[in-house]
Amino acid sequence: MIIDKATAIKAINQTATFLIEDDDYSKLQWLDGTTPISENEIDAKIIELQNAETEKENSKVSAKTKLMNGEALTEDEANVMVGL
Repeated sequence: MIIDKATAIKAINQTATFLIEDDDYSKLQWLDGTTPISENEIDAKIIELQNAETEKENSKVSAKTKLMNGEALTEDEANVMVGL
């Protein structure tokens, strides 16, 4: 899954109000007194969110394999399987 800048901004500040064109930081406008977030902070959040998504997908694959082989799941794998 590709995480865009808008998603990262909302993950950093759920109440942020902004306009962004073509996911381009140079075209980002902060609105309604929203404190600007640096491009570096946004890029770091994108990486963090992508890594979390990759970890979640890996847990799903691992859990499925373990279930098919009759093996016990870790708590994280079980959580991913039930959507927690």
